[in-house]
Order: sequence, then structure tokens, then C-alpha cells
Amino acid sequence: MASDEPMMAGVAGRYAGALFELASAENAVATVEADLGKFEQLLAASEDLTRLVKSPVISADDQAKALGAVLAKVGVSPLSANFFNVLAKNRRLFAAPEMIRSFRSLAAKARGEVTAEVTSAVALTEAQVSELKQTLKASVGKDVTLAAKVDPSLLGGLVVKLGSRMIDSSLKTKLSSLKMVLQGSP
Repeated sequence: MASDEPMMAGVAGRYAGALFELASAENAVATVEADLGKFEQLLAASEDLTRLVKSPVISADDQAKALGAVLAKVGVSPLSANFFNVLAKNRRLFAAPEMIRSFRSLAAKARGEVTAEVTSAVALTEAQVSELKQTLKASVGKDVTLAAKVDPSLLGGLVVKLGSRMIDSSLKTKLSSLKMVLQGSP
């Protein structure tokens, strides 16, 4: 799957593209996407798993065996398990998070969705998420999936990245701008 898109240019994009093609052929895109989400949750919850995935010292066979046992326990599909096994054997597990982002992007594009990365000072409520999705949908004319992150350093407001556009309405940025204006005036 050759592509001119920058996202698809790297190793992560190539692996994600290959997984997406296989998942599409088996009508298993939603299943694989859910499996990748399970893996992300495991990675976020376990420092040991993070070390296993990122360590260049652990052999590929040991990584594959350990990861295979973990994935079997959480019940991922055979296609997803095989994907992670290939990553381990090829010493590419460290790039799994980027591959997951690339896969999600491909799946969203196939569904006619766009993904917006939203960073807020506090977790958004369901009502705020729904309202933001509707506002973004009205702006771009497509369904919008949100990838939400929390960054308390923003103090308030939101930073929304949608494709090449970024809207930064965070209090942190507004205060920084005000500080620069005040420093520049006599």
C-alpha cells in the first residue's frame, strides 16, 4: 500500500497500512481497532509491559512469548495477536503506539470520519464531548472522532488539532500572549 501521505511514509504507517488491509479483507476492522485499544490500555496500566515493549535488551522471542501470553489473557483476535507477534519478531514493538494511531486514522478515513486531538485542562464531560463533536462536524462537514487528553498545565480552555488546523483557546496561551504584549509596551 504505497501512499503519498506523510502519515503512511514511515515504518509505523507501513505496518498500520498492512494491518488495515488484512483487517479490511477479513471484515475485522472494528475488532482489530478494539484489540489495539486493549493493548493501549494494557500499556498505559503496566510499567512492566512498557519496559517489555521498549527494551532493546529483551530478545525478540522473549518479547513475543510474553506479549502472546498477555494478549491471550485479554482475548484479542488471532489477527491482532499475529500482528503483535510480527512486531516482536521484527523488533518493532517500540513503534506500536504510533502504528495504532496510524491504524485508527486509516479506519476513521475509511468510515468517512476525521479525528480531532483535543487537549483540555480537565477531563471533558459527555455533554461537552457531544457539543464539541457537533461543533466540529458543522465546521468540517464530516463526523468527528475525538482523541481526548488532559493537560492540567493549560489551566483552562482547549487545544484542538484537526488535520493541519490547530485552535488554541487555552488559558495558558492567552496568558502567555498577554505577558508578551505587556513586556513589549513601554
